[in-house]
Amino acid sequence: MKKNKKRISLANIVIYAILCVMGVVWVLPIVWLLILSFRGDDTGPYPINVFPKEFTLDNYTKLFTETTLFNYPRWFLNTFIVAVFTCIISTILVLMISYAFSRLRFKSRTKFLNIGLILGMFPGFMTMIAVYNILKLVGLDQSLAALVLVYSASACMGYYIAKGFFDTLPIAIDEAATIDGATKNQIFWKITLPMSKPIIVYTILVSFMAPWVDFIFVSVIMRDNYQNYTLALGLFQMLTRENISVYFTRFCAGAVLVAIPITLLFIKMQKYYVEGVTGGSTKG
Repeated sequence: MKKNKKRISLANIVIYAILCVMGVVWVLPIVWLLILSFRGDDTGPYPINVFPKEFTLDNYTKLFTETTLFNYPRWFLNTFIVAVFTCIISTILVLMISYAFSRLRFKSRTKFLNIGLILGMFPGFMTMIAVYNILKLVGLDQSLAALVLVYSASACMGYYIAKGFFDTLPIAIDEAATIDGATKNQIFWKITLPMSKPIIVYTILVSFMAPWVDFIFVSVIMRDNYQNYTLALGLFQMLTRENISVYFTRFCAGAVLVAIPITLLFIKMQKYYVEGVTGGSTKG
C-alpha cells in the first residue's frame, strides 16, 4: 500500500510539474505583450532589455488621440457593431435551425444534415472571392453590413453542438405541452429556450468572438476602405515594414485592449460555455 501511495504521489508531482511548465509557456506571450504595451523606451519589435527602462501609458493614450494614420477608436467601434449584430442574428438562426433538426421530422432531413456536415468540412476562405464578387454585384462590398451578412451566414453551419444539446432535452416535455395546446413556436420560445441557457451562452460567445478576431474575410471585403476596417485588419497595418519600428508598442497596447472584452465575457460565462460544449442537460 505504501509503495502504491508513493507511486501515486510521484505521478501527481510529475503531472503538476508538466501542467506548471505548460501554464508558463501559455502565459508568457501574454505577459510579454503586456510588458511591451507599457514600454516607454520604444525600440521596435526587438528590444534589447527584457524589462523596459521606463513604463508609460502613452502607448494607450496615443491610440485614441493620434488617429490620423491609425484610427483605432473607429476600428474598435466598427468591430463592436459588427460583432453585436452578428451575435444577435447568428444566435437566433443557429438555435432555430438546431431545434428544427433536433425536434422536427420532415422529408430529406437526413440529407440536409449530411449536406451541412460536408459543407462545414471546407474552410471558409475557399469561397471568399466568390462571396466578395456577389457582395459587389449587390452593392454591399466594403461595408459593415457585408461583414454582418458573411459572419451570420457562416455561423449557421455550426448548428451541430446546439442540436446535440437539444437532443438531450426530454421530448416528453414537448409532448406534454402539445397536449396542453401549445404550438411548436410556443414550445420553442417559452419552454425549450428557458431550459437551454448553457447552449445559448455558448452560441453567443462563439458568434461574438468570430467577427472580433477575424482577419481573412475583412481584408478581402474591405480592401482599401480604411474607415471601415475592423481591429484585426487595422492593427495589422501597424506591423508593416514602414510602420513596425515606430508603432510596435502601440500595436501591443491595441492588442491588449482587444483582448479585454473577450476575456471578461468568457470569464463571466465560462460555466455555461463548458456546459454548452459538453451538451449535457441534467434538468427535466
